[in-house]
Amino acid sequence: MISIIYFSENGSTKALADVVASGAKKVDGTDVRIFSLENIDYDYLQKSDAVIFGTPTYYANTCWQLKKWFDESKPYNLEGKIGGVFVTAQYVQGGADIAALTIIQHMMVKGMLVYSGGSALGKPYIHLAPVAINGNDETNESMCDVFGQRIAQKAKDIFGE
Repeated sequence: MISIIYFSENGSTKALADVVASGAKKVDGTDVRIFSLENIDYDYLQKSDAVIFGTPTYYANTCWQLKKWFDESKPYNLEGKIGGVFVTAQYVQGGADIAALTIIQHMMVKGMLVYSGGSALGKPYIHLAPVAINGNDETNESMCDVFGQRIAQKAKDIFGE
């Protein structure tokens, strides 16, 4: 089971959440659900083997809404779950790497196993997180689809589901 949690003000991050979920579903036996921050099924989240977070960038960092969720998520045990992140930004120097690292730090504090596929699996190289710059084009969608597949496969490898 995989939960995808995102915040999206203009729809770009939500659209990529759909693409990541589509990629994850390509791995046999994977159940994926997508939740906006305001609409999380916490029972499903607790049962999930992997949790993927989607954030837009604001002022060269993650959105405050997702940061606040992490700050207030003490009742939810994420320890031992695979964690991943994807980011949307308006331009290359928009702070997507800082936004990804901020979420990665939060995942590590929660005891999650951070995973991206890195460069070990070849192209597309996803070192920290897939980043969609200035909208969702075919390149961004392809990378996010592969990202979803990689996390779903790793969850299956580790947890045997």
